[in-house]
Amino acid sequence: MGGSSSTGGVLTVWHTRRPAELGQDAVGGGGGGRGDVNTVLPGRIKTVRLGEIDAATAARQSVPVEEIVRDSKTAIPMGRYDAVEEYAGVCVFLMSARASYVTGAVLRIDGGYIRGV
Repeated sequence: MGGSSSTGGVLTVWHTRRPAELGQDAVGGGGGGRGDVNTVLPGRIKTVRLGEIDAATAARQSVPVEEIVRDSKTAIPMGRYDAVEEYAGVCVFLMSARASYVTGAVLRIDGGYIRGV
């Protein structure tokens, strides 16, 4: 079961399975065609919407928004939010001929927020 919605230019995709499984299933789904299905897992991307989320969190906790932003950035090993252009660059690469042999990949673009190998 799954679906997607778009609000204010932000696409939200949900599914009862992990995104990595969805991409891998799509690649292994047969059909014999070129299967270049990859999954991109974004972290905190600096957008107007993220600013709204940080502001709402600050209001809920009765703290300055700067404190929420500072704490969020501190939790990210790179110490900052992702830029839209950085995220878009990875997506453009995955859609290009230069990534023609990349399939079933799961790419985290989160500044190291999720620790692991």
